Amino acid sequence: MSGLPPSATRPESIGPNDDGTELVIRWQDGHRSSFPPRLLRIACPCAGCVDEMTGRRILEPGSVPPDIHPRTIEYVGRYAIQFEWSDGHSTGIFPFEYLRSLCPCAACE
Repeated sequence: MSGLPPSATRPESIGPNDDGTELVIRWQDGHRSSFPPRLLRIACPCAGCVDEMTGRRILEPGSVPPDIHPRTIEYVGRYAIQFEWSDGHSTGIFPFEYLRSLCPCAACE
């Protein structure tokens, strides 16, 4: 993601899609990312989900319920957001640059 301009990792808006099933981030460069909640929960970067020494993912995707959803979304400074998930997990901090790298759209894959 380092080759992107700063506007590519600065959100213009963050919120649910029309039916509330996905999180939508509109970036200042005009791009729109739409995230299924389960994708974000499985991608949690915290030390409980990723081994700090090896970087290996230790969260088992099968342990994440298909209907997982954020209960709250909080800003962390001006660089990230943090979720409290319906499974009780709340320690992951998602920097905006990381979120942009997770964009599941065809243009980003």
